[in-house]
Amino acid sequence: MDARQMREIPIADFLSAMGIHPTKQKGNALWYSAPYRMERRPSFKVDINRNVWFDFGIGKGGDIFDLAGEFIGSEDFLLRAAFIARNGAYPLPIIEHPQRNEEKEPVFNDIWVRPLQDTRLLGYLEERGINAHVAIPNCEEVRYRVRGKRYYAIGFRNDAGGLELRNRIFKGCIPPKDISLKRNGSDVCSVFEGFMDYLSAMQLGIIASDWLVLNSVSNVEKALKVLGVYRRIECYLDNDDAGRRTLEKLRADFGEKVIDRSSLYADHKDLNEFLLSKNAGNNV
Repeated sequence: MDARQMREIPIADFLSAMGIHPTKQKGNALWYSAPYRMERRPSFKVDINRNVWFDFGIGKGGDIFDLAGEFIGSEDFLLRAAFIARNGAYPLPIIEHPQRNEEKEPVFNDIWVRPLQDTRLLGYLEERGINAHVAIPNCEEVRYRVRGKRYYAIGFRNDAGGLELRNRIFKGCIPPKDISLKRNGSDVCSVFEGFMDYLSAMQLGIIASDWLVLNSVSNVEKALKVLGVYRRIECYLDNDDAGRRTLEKLRADFGEKVIDRSSLYADHKDLNEFLLSKNAGNNV
């Protein structure tokens, strides 16, 4: 796919791939709540025929590359193309002389945290199979600015005081990065890669122990320092190469104490995907 072909991707399809859907349709116009900022009334329009967008709230619009720029706060073409490819599962455009310009971690400013109550964030969790009674005691609502723009996300605390962030279009962390460990006085610890899988386990009612969320498989070395006290370590890791490598690392240190629980969701990538399939089956 070259840049011209990428520019012809229907904007409505691109938004749909990220789980963003219109609130109404009027003729050839689809109306949305602006997906990269907060607003009370939908003021973001997509013209289906012309394949362009316009945000009346900020007075800006354009094609899919201009839209990607609003999401990431960058005018760099390669970064915008990478964002489109990553979020819409499209191939990257072929560029003859690409410049090396790696995407930098965002700088978070004006951060404030409150109990989770935003209906859109709770709605996103519901889409992931997580009910409010599970999410609210375990998560927080985080508001912050990146490059001057205000954003909001579900927050999950780690042991260093950092916040893992998640919403429909963003997955990241307000540093420092660390594991999240909850001690309940058990000699068994359940281990998860991310907090969405931990919440899924709570939703499924399969945790009756201490628990640890890696928040990234790169944190496995930190987990090794605290897991040695447990009689049994039950792992609910992803069914992919990274998950298997993490399991083998734990087994190398703790041997038979490590129990692989991924057979519970053997036909699925992770525990959350299993939860969603289970819910879908119950609704048939």
